Amino acid sequence: MTFQNGSERPVRLVALSGNPRPQSRTHSLAVTLATELSRTLPGSVLTEVELSGLGSRVLEPDDAAAQAAVTQVLEADILVISSPTYKASYSGLLKSFLDRFGHQGLTGKSAVPIMLGGLPTHQLAVNLHFSPLLLELGAKVPAGGLFVLESEVGGFSSFAAGWAQANAATLVSASGAARRATAR
Repeated sequence: MTFQNGSERPVRLVALSGNPRPQSRTHSLAVTLATELSRTLPGSVLTEVELSGLGSRVLEPDDAAAQAAVTQVLEADILVISSPTYKASYSGLLKSFLDRFGHQGLTGKSAVPIMLGGLPTHQLAVNLHFSPLLLELGAKVPAGGLFVLESEVGGFSSFAAGWAQANAATLVSASGAARRATAR
């Protein structure tokens, strides 16, 4: 979805994966949902941030690659952020990266937290732990979080397509992208 007011401004999506393993199923979930949102929002721009490539460098304040990842996140309107479930919560790598943002540092962004887990007993973690972290950072979570069981990964792309259709407009509206585009 692009907005016109003399010029076009695309909605910017970032798929952020907080799994310490590269090309994980968690990464795939974020990319799949962000891709479906991108299809629903013609003209949008999608980028990926996979924290596995940064590892402990997320803790180094002057690391150029970590700072580049922060910049990508700050330029987003909509963040699709995924994490594996570790001890009924999100990954330490993701938390360390998000600690780079100050209080309300994600203001003006819509976020979709996704957690992948092996047991249904952990399904509350996405809305009890992950969503509140994003809210503390100023992001809005208008559609709630998604918990995906490992057994459901194979059918996620079909689910993601319908979810994106149903929620894209809400995410754009909550992010303020429409207001910023028309304010120019």
